[in-house]
Amino acid sequence: MFKDSLPQQPARRRLLAGAGAAVAAWMTVGGRAAYAQSGYPSQPVTVIVPYAPGGQGDVFARLIGEKLSQSLKQTVVVENRPGASGAIGARMVARDDPDGYRLLLGQTGEMAVNPFAMRDLGYDPQKDFVPVALVGDSPLVLVVPAGSPYRTLPALIEAALAKPDNVTYASSGTATPGHLAAAALALGTKSSMVHVPYKGAGQAMTDLLGQHVDFFFSSAAAAMPHVSAGKLKALAVSTPERIAALPDVPAVAEGTVAGFEFSLWGGYFAPAATPSPIVQRLNQDINAALSDDSIRKRFEADGVVIRPNTAEEFAAFVRREMEKYQRLVAQTGVSVES
Repeated sequence: MFKDSLPQQPARRRLLAGAGAAVAAWMTVGGRAAYAQSGYPSQPVTVIVPYAPGGQGDVFARLIGEKLSQSLKQTVVVENRPGASGAIGARMVARDDPDGYRLLLGQTGEMAVNPFAMRDLGYDPQKDFVPVALVGDSPLVLVVPAGSPYRTLPALIEAALAKPDNVTYASSGTATPGHLAAAALALGTKSSMVHVPYKGAGQAMTDLLGQHVDFFFSSAAAAMPHVSAGKLKALAVSTPERIAALPDVPAVAEGTVAGFEFSLWGGYFAPAATPSPIVQRLNQDINAALSDDSIRKRFEADGVVIRPNTAEEFAAFVRREMEKYQRLVAQTGVSVES
C-alpha cells in the first residue's frame, strides 16, 4: 500500500515519509497527543493536589512548581481537588491521558493507606500510576493551641483516660496518616478520643488555632510556622527519635507508645503508560529543583527530609509503604466509605 501510494519517490523520500507516519501514529495515544520527548512539554502542565490548600502536599507542589516552570519552560499549574481522603483527585489523574500534562502530587494517604482503608477506591496505585519522583518525607508533629491546658503529651493522655471521649483531635481526612497516628496513639495508650475529620490540613489547622479541637497530628511543614510564631505548642513528634527542627520535643516512642513511627511523604505520579522519556525528564527536573538552595533550606527548616531518587527507586519505596500501612490499618481498624 505504501509502495503504491508513492510510486515515483526516491527511496530516501519514501523512508522519511514512512518514519513520519510512524511518529504520527505514536503521538495519538490515549485520545490526546502524547508528545515525543523532543516536543514535551508544548503546553502547560497541571499538578493535582488531592487536598485543600495549606497542607504539606500543597507546599511541595507550589514550591517545586516554580522551579519546574523554569526548567520545562511552561507554566505549571497547581490545582487543589480535595475530598474522600485524597481519592477524588487521585481518580481524576488515574483516568487522564498518559501524556505528562496532568500529574498527581500523591502522598502517604491516597497512595499507601486508601487501598486498605477504603472500599470501592476507584483507582489502583500500582496499576493506574507510574511513580515519577519522591520529593521527601516529614515527621508528623502533635500540636495543640498555645492556650491549651495540655502542656505535655502525658497530660493529654491522662485527660483522655480520665474522661473518655472528651479529648478531640483533628485530621485532614479519614484514614489519612494523621488520623492513623492519632488512632494508634489512642490504641497504644488504651484511651478513647474523638476524631474530627476535615477536608484538608488547612481547615483542620484553622479549627485547631481557633481551639475548636484539642490536638492535631500535622505535617512538620504545615505546623512549624505556627509553632515558631507561638500560636501552637508541639507536644511530640512521630519519628522514633527527636528531630533537629524541634530538639526539645520528645518522640511519642520515647516513653508513651513503643515503636510508634509515622511520616508523611509526597511525590509526583503520572498516569500509567506515560512514555518513559517523559517520566525520566520529569524525574530529572524535579530532582534538580530539590537541589536548589532555596528549596532545600525551606524544607530543612520545616523538618522535611529530601530524598533524591530515580523513578524506579520511588516505585520500590511506594511498594514498601503499602505493605507497612496494610498492617497498620488492620491494627487500628480505621476505614472510610468512598
